[in-house]
Amino acid sequence: MPIIEDHKQNYLQRFQNTDMFSFIHILIAIGTALCFIMNTLVNWFISRKRPTYPPIQDELLIKSVGELVAELRQKKITSHQLVRAYISRIQAVNPSLNAVIENRFEYALKDAQHADSLIAKANNAQLVALFARYPLLGIPFTVKESAGLKGLSFVIGNIYRQNMKCEHDSVVAERLRSAGCIPLLVSANPEFCMSYETNTIMNGKCRNPYDLNRVSGGSSGGEGALNGAGATPFGLASDIGGSIRLPSMFCGVFGHKATGGLIPIKGSFPYVEDPRFAQYLTAGPITRFAKDLPILLQVMAGDDSNKLKFHEPVKLKDIKIYYAYGFSGCEALMHLPTAFDIQLAITRAVKCFEKGGLTTKQVNLNKFGNAREIGIRALSELHGIPSVTTQSPPKIRTLIWQLILSLIGKSVHNRDAVFMEWMRLEKAYISDKQADELRAESKKLKEELVQMLGENGVLFLPTFPTSAFAFNTSTLNLVGVGLMLLFNILGLPATHVPMGLDHRGLPIGFQVVAAPYQDKLCLQIAAELEGAFGGWVPPLSHDIKA
Repeated sequence: MPIIEDHKQNYLQRFQNTDMFSFIHILIAIGTALCFIMNTLVNWFISRKRPTYPPIQDELLIKSVGELVAELRQKKITSHQLVRAYISRIQAVNPSLNAVIENRFEYALKDAQHADSLIAKANNAQLVALFARYPLLGIPFTVKESAGLKGLSFVIGNIYRQNMKCEHDSVVAERLRSAGCIPLLVSANPEFCMSYETNTIMNGKCRNPYDLNRVSGGSSGGEGALNGAGATPFGLASDIGGSIRLPSMFCGVFGHKATGGLIPIKGSFPYVEDPRFAQYLTAGPITRFAKDLPILLQVMAGDDSNKLKFHEPVKLKDIKIYYAYGFSGCEALMHLPTAFDIQLAITRAVKCFEKGGLTTKQVNLNKFGNAREIGIRALSELHGIPSVTTQSPPKIRTLIWQLILSLIGKSVHNRDAVFMEWMRLEKAYISDKQADELRAESKKLKEELVQMLGENGVLFLPTFPTSAFAFNTSTLNLVGVGLMLLFNILGLPATHVPMGLDHRGLPIGFQVVAAPYQDKLCLQIAAELEGAFGGWVPPLSHDIKA
C-alpha cells in the first residue's frame, strides 16, 4: 500500500518543494527542539505531587455503567444511593483537582428520587419496557462546560462571558437526559476550548489526578480529571483536535472521538454554521471502562447509530492491525519523539494480538509528516469562529498585545487561546498555494487510509508523544498534536486506550483509528486491551471496606 511503502518519496517531495519548505516549517523544527529540551528539563526538576484526596472507599464507584444499570434494574441499588456516592466522591477530590465549574447536586438528587420512583412502581415486565425506553435510567454523569447544559455555566473561561448561563441543553446532553441519565455538574475547559492545558484566568488550574503538578489535558480537562479520579461514571466531552483523547491519555481513561459528523454538536460552544465545522468537532464519551463505550456511543449518536452497524460484529481474528511508533529519519526533526514507555505499550498490544492469531503490520508515519499543517490550515479556513477578545472582526495587533501581556501574567486571556487565534487569523502563515497542496495531500491520505483499513482494519498510533506535561508548557507542546488533529480533519474515528503507567507513575496509552463508521472496531479493540492489560489504573489503591 502507498501509505506503507512510499514514505521516502513523500519526504523528498516535501522538502524539494521550496514552497512547502517555508518559514513555518523552520519555526516548527525550532519549536520541536525547544519543546523536547523543555520537557526533558521539566521532567528532571519537577517533583511529583501525589494525590492529596482519599482513595475510593465505596464499591459503587468501581462499577461500570453496564453493571450499574443491571443493579438498578434488579433493584439491588437505588439511583439516590448512586448519585449520593458520586457527589461525595466529587466533593472529596475537587479541592485537589479544581475540575468543577458549577454543580447541580440538589437537583440531581431530586432527579434520582424520580428515577427510583419509576423503578419501584414497575413489576418485572414493566421494568423491561422501562429500561427499553430509558436505557440509562438513574445513571449520573458529568458534562464538559462547553458541551452545553441548561441552567449551568456557559462562560468557557472567557472574562467577557462572566456569569453567562446555558439557555438550552445541547442535542447530545438532551439525548443523554432522555435516556434517563442525571447530570451532576459542568466541568472545566480552557478559554474557548483553545488549549491542551485546562488553566484559565476565570477558574485557575485543573490538575492531573496522578500528579497535581501536571496538566489534566485539554480541552476536556475537567472530564479527564474527574474520570481519572473515579469521580464520575462517564463524561460528555468534545474533540476538535484531540480534546477527548489527550485528557483521556493524561488521566488514564478511555475516550472516543466518533466518525466526523456522526454526533451532532448543536448547542455546544463554539457552534458555527460552516458545514465543515460539524465534521471536525464531535462530541463523545470519556469513561474508565471500555465496555461502556458502545452503550454510550449509541445513545449519543441517536438514530444515526444505525450507521455503525453494531448488529454486524467483526470477528476478532479477522481484524487486521497496522501500527507505528513515530516518525523516522529527517522527518523526526519536525516531530517530538515518542516516549519509550508509549512505544513499549504499542509493542505489548501488538504482540498480544499476534499471539491471538491476528495479522499485524508496521507502517511508516512519514506519510503523515504534514499532519499539523493540514489540521491547522483546515481549522483556519472555518468561518464564524468567535474571537476571545469579542472584537468583530478580531484585530491581530490586539492579539499580539495580549500575547505579550500573557508572558508576564497580565493578560485577561489564556496564552494558548490568544496564540491559536492569532495562528488561525494568519492561516498559520501557510500560503493559499500551499493550502491547495495540503488539501490535495489530505484528500489523498484519507483515500489511502480508508483503502488500507477497509471494514476490518485498525491503526495503532501514539495519541501524544509523552505523558502529561507540566503547567505553562502547553504552547510549545502544540508541536505534538498532529496525529490527533489529523483524524478530526479526515473524519476518522479514534479511541484512546490506557495502557498502564510509565516510570514516573503517569498514565500512558495510544489511539486506535479505523475507517469512517467503523467505530465499533476501535471499541472492540479497546475492550480486548482492557481485558488483557487492565485498562484504568486508579491513582490510589482502593480502600473499600468489606
